[in-house]
Amino acid sequence: MKKVVLLFFAALAAFAAFGYAPASARADAELISGCKSAYLCDWRSGTEVYGKGELEHLPIASMCKIMTLVLCFDELEGGRLTLDEEITVSDTASGMGGSQVFLESGGVYPAGELIKSICIASANDSCVAMAERIAGSEALFVKKMNARAKELKMDNTEFVNCTGLPEAGQYSCAKDVAAMLSELLRHEEYFNYSKIWMDEMQHKGGRITEMANTNKLIRNYQGCDAGKTGYTSEAGFCLAASAARGNMRVVSVIIGASDSKTRFDNTRVLFDYAFANYTNKAVLEERVLDDAFCAVKGGKQKEISVIPERASYIFCSKGDTDEIFYELSLDEAKAPVRRGDTVGTITVYKNNIEADKLNLLANESVEKSSYLDSLREAARGWSF
Repeated sequence: MKKVVLLFFAALAAFAAFGYAPASARADAELISGCKSAYLCDWRSGTEVYGKGELEHLPIASMCKIMTLVLCFDELEGGRLTLDEEITVSDTASGMGGSQVFLESGGVYPAGELIKSICIASANDSCVAMAERIAGSEALFVKKMNARAKELKMDNTEFVNCTGLPEAGQYSCAKDVAAMLSELLRHEEYFNYSKIWMDEMQHKGGRITEMANTNKLIRNYQGCDAGKTGYTSEAGFCLAASAARGNMRVVSVIIGASDSKTRFDNTRVLFDYAFANYTNKAVLEERVLDDAFCAVKGGKQKEISVIPERASYIFCSKGDTDEIFYELSLDEAKAPVRRGDTVGTITVYKNNIEADKLNLLANESVEKSSYLDSLREAARGWSF
């Protein structure tokens, strides 16, 4: 194995890449008010920026639907569901009540339209229709929700239904809600729905249900393109939202605000605080690395250029300074090699602590050398 160590120095915040909240953010307990719980973090690294009672068990109302959507998009990405698949609505789904798009019992709707109505209008009836399609019943779907929560290390969450309607035993916390919204944001298809302000649900016979997005920040906060509101008398006014500017995306959660305006105002304050005080520094770009090559055994050429599988960023406070370096570990590749094959790893360190790890990929293909190629190679070393 061949190892190459390269150094990269940048202005970075102490502890930020390792999941610790900077002291200035944690100490500022009065950053927001008028809610029971709040949480703010960087999306890529999960680094906490601000917390207020973030582990407290609380009802979260319709923010439960974030996990419902995670499972829907999991099914789409796994090829077990398509957006144009027609789904028949049961009596149970159509009779859910609360926020809904008034699906007809026995009516047939494309899965994409049902998912869209959950994203825009927080439709309880569409949630249950999708739950029954994916798992057979809402009860079995809830088991999948809880299993997925465990995968995401949401240790302070228990789902009882897929809608967030009040029911004994259902709770979460601000930090866990941020974790499941962060997971939803990894599904690119979600953004095709999350930014829609107004739309319509078409029913058989020409009936139409108007839909308006409950997350008003997508219209009046720069960079906000995702989120889910929630409200019940028990949970209060809730909002999980995300905003991105440049290469930085943050996730904010408000639980138990006193009124709707407060949840939106508090989210704006948290977003403003993050964008004013933090940044994402690019340690590695997704481009061919200079002076780094992978040896190839038995190939038509002896080495190839390499490229990181993705860019690497370090979330940090503006103005702070830390030492960053990364180590390249390259295996000798055996021909044939195809462009995109994994040929090694890059480990990024901050103050000698691992902050990120990603694969190194072959940037070119190499065919296996033939017997004639071997003779030609040998002939180059002959002297006459």
